[in-house]
Formats: sequence, structure tokens, C-alpha cells
Amino acid sequence: MRLTVYLAGEIHSSWREEIKKKSLALNLPVDFVGPMEDHDRSDNIGEEILGEQPSAIFKDAAASSFNNLRTSVLMEKSDLVIALFGEQYKQWNTAMDASAALASHKPLIVIRPEKLHHPLKELSQKANATVETCDQAIKALSYIFE
Repeated sequence: MRLTVYLAGEIHSSWREEIKKKSLALNLPVDFVGPMEDHDRSDNIGEEILGEQPSAIFKDAAASSFNNLRTSVLMEKSDLVIALFGEQYKQWNTAMDASAALASHKPLIVIRPEKLHHPLKELSQKANATVETCDQAIKALSYIFE
């Protein structure tokens, strides 16, 4: 059995590479997908497809349409979602992706530091599992294959 895992969360740190590297070291039969990690490409994709937009608001709306399309397709094809809530960056997209996973009945592992326990308590209660570190998420993922 091979699983596809959607990695939801901020794109500014190397947490995805950590998950991928450690999963590979454990020989887990997993393929990973996720949001566009090239921030400039993500911000500019609407204009790349539709052409120059009349304002920053329209540029954002156009990019959001295509980013949402990409996320919807990749998440739908996924067997499981891991959503990382970090402390450094705004987490709106992570919250949206985690909520979409729940609405789509996708199994969800939430990674959040203890500091974010209170603001994420309701989401954590709906997730299949909540952990505090990437290592714990990998252990949860590997348990599926035992």
C-alpha cells in the first residue's frame, strides 16, 4: 500500500523537507504533495494565466483562484493531510486547508506547538491526531504501516 500525503502549512521554512527526508529514511511508502512552495510563482500565477490585473486586489483574487484549484485537486487525490501550524508566520492558509481536509473527510494530523494549544483547540479535537513536532507526525504516519 502506498499513500499520498498533502502537507499543508507555511512555505517559508524547511519543515516539508524534514518530513520527506525522515519518511524516506524509514522507507515509508508515501508520496508527498502540497501547496506551491515558490512564493513568487504562487503570487503571480493569476497574471501568468490571465494577464496583468488592474490592481493588487484583482491580482490576489486571480492567483487565489488558481492556487485553490491546485490545492483542491491535490488534496482530493491525497489519502491523508498533515497540517503544520508554526509560531512564526500567519496561519490562515493552514487553517483553511485543515478545515477543507475535515470537510472532505480526509484523515488529518495537526502539528502545533504547545503555545498554540488554546487557539487551535477546536480544530485539534476534530483532527484524527494532534502532535507537537514533525518527528511525532512521522511516528503517527509510520504507525499506519505497522
